[in-house]
Amino acid sequence: MFKGSITAMVTPFKNGDLDIESFEKFVEFQILNGSNGLVPGGTTGESPTLEHNEHKKIIDLTVKISKGRVPVIAGTGSNSTKEAIELTKYAELAKADAALVVTPYYNKPTQEGLYQHYKAINDSVGIPIIIYNIPGRSVVDMSVETMARLYELNNIIGVKDATGNLDRATEQRNLMGKDFLMLSGNDENSFEFNKRGGSGCISVSSNVAPKICSEFHRLSLVGEDEKAKRLFDQLLPLHEVMFVESNPVPAKYSLMLLGFMTDDVRLPLVKGTESSKQQIKQVLADLSII
Repeated sequence: MFKGSITAMVTPFKNGDLDIESFEKFVEFQILNGSNGLVPGGTTGESPTLEHNEHKKIIDLTVKISKGRVPVIAGTGSNSTKEAIELTKYAELAKADAALVVTPYYNKPTQEGLYQHYKAINDSVGIPIIIYNIPGRSVVDMSVETMARLYELNNIIGVKDATGNLDRATEQRNLMGKDFLMLSGNDENSFEFNKRGGSGCISVSSNVAPKICSEFHRLSLVGEDEKAKRLFDQLLPLHEVMFVESNPVPAKYSLMLLGFMTDDVRLPLVKGTESSKQQIKQVLADLSII
């Protein structure tokens, strides 16, 4: 169910508020252009600066508009276990297909703390839960052994792996088996990640190029490696330029160029520099996106 190119959706703002009209159009654009799943309210969606009512609203809208055409994986993580439970319960109530829960940032919990955090969420809901392991932003790195303990629980089904360490995919597959869901959190390593047992990517680049990203993952997952590699090589400059500024600044600027939304972000993020904008424009032009 959860495979291919799954978009970690940005959240559009206008005059400081949630831009619901643009968000609705963006959800439809993603589905019509082949995205295999949608993640509203994740960190690419600026979840740390979303008010709770806004966070819940975009989950509701995504489920409503998608109408079961693609799975919805609601971002519900927090460095507060209580808050993560509340959001995950809401996602279940809203009929999301799964929840994506990031490892708690800033607190720096131990491996036992990580286990107890996810166990508390698991024990509070009946919705499938995907662990989001991103040590570069959350500071903590969940070990494969802790992940294996969590996989024994009823609702933990897999991981969004943004460690950047491809050997981790192999280690996870060897310990948890082929039914453990592995999605890359790094577009730039998704070709090799899929070859090591991954099922796709929760992607930033697919905000901007959903059709190409979806086709790449389709080819990759059916073993058409030569064709997939050609598309991957074409996409690599886009994957790189999406992080020329803090995510999601480049993605939002790209989507502004495409006419989907403003490039507004919430503080402490700021809009990109002119130099970054020129780099983004050049990559989009090279890919015939603009």
